[in-house]
Formats: sequence, structure tokens, C-alpha cells
Amino acid sequence: MTQAPSAKPDHQRPELPDFWDKRFAAGATPWDHGSAPAELEALLPPPASATPPRILVPGCGHAREAAWLDQRGWAVTALDFAPAAIAAAREVLGEWGGELRCADFFDFPVAAPYDVVYERAFLCALPRKLWPGYGPRAAELVRPGGYLAGFFFFSDEPKGPPFGIGMAEQEALLSPWFERMVDAPAQAPIPVFAGGERWQVWRRR
Repeated sequence: MTQAPSAKPDHQRPELPDFWDKRFAAGATPWDHGSAPAELEALLPPPASATPPRILVPGCGHAREAAWLDQRGWAVTALDFAPAAIAAAREVLGEWGGELRCADFFDFPVAAPYDVVYERAFLCALPRKLWPGYGPRAAELVRPGGYLAGFFFFSDEPKGPPFGIGMAEQEALLSPWFERMVDAPAQAPIPVFAGGERWQVWRRR
């Protein structure tokens, strides 16, 4: 995605890979929770069909959920635009059956939409100026009847990352394409999000 010129150096701009490369290099990744959350386990049981359902994990970071999903038979694409995140993911994933891509969520090529897009610590990592593109892009990536599911960070704190969202703001962002089916507090929220995480499932219209 083409960005407007900025006075800040690249490593201070969260819309650019350099920002996240610096944090992975320093080991400053407090959003890395280390395991698959209980909500994901309840939502996504092992596939029963011969053709495994397809799931995208954008902003995958260390890709721990991607590894968990692959082990349970899902066809997983783990995506991140920061090379350091991809390197960290390779260490976690090892030999696996999924696809690991270093690419931008907003414009990477897709052959067919996914059954599920899994969200955790991705939207809140994006500067708010990029949010208007999130809803339509998610709609492109999820098949009709499929799901955008995961954890969203709610907060009125203006600074970030993480950049918190409000309920009305989120509704305006997603409701043209998705219907919210589930909304509940995270069972085990990541401490860096200070209890602002909510587990949600949105069905693609």
C-alpha cells in the first residue's frame, strides 16, 4: 500500500514493516500470548471433510495460532508484512503444511476467498487512517457465509499501537459486509490490552 510522505523515520511508523522489524529484533512483542485461545478451540474444531477449510491469519507474528490450526487439519495461510515477523514465524512453524507469506494484507493476491479470517492484534496494530480499507478488504477475503472471527481491542485511548476502537465505530466499519453473531469478553485477555479485548464472530453477508 502506497503511503504519504511522513516526517517520522520508518521505524516509528506502524504502517511500515520497519516499525515491527525493530520490535521483533528487540524481543518487544507483548502481544505474543504463546498459545491458541480457548475461544478459537471452541469455534474451529478439526475439519471433518476431505477438503480442509481455508483460513487466513493476517499479522501472524510468531504464528502460534497458525501452527495450532495446521496441526488440526486446516488449510492455513499465515501472513505478515514484516520480514522479522516472518523469520520468527518460521522458527515456530518449522516443517508445516500451511503457507507463510511476507506480504501486505491490503493488496496481496488471492486465488479464492477464505472460509475464515482470524483476527488478533492486527486491526489494533494498524494506524486509524488505514481502517477504512479494513472492512472492504476483509469482505474480499471472506467468502459469503464465511467468518471474520477473533479478538478486537476496545479502548478510547487515542494513542497507539495498540489503537483501540469503539463499538459504534466498529459497527460502521464492518456492518456493510458482515453481521455480528458473537460478542463476549476475552476469556484470557492479553495483559498489554488491559482487559479491552472482546471475542467476536462476524458472518459474511
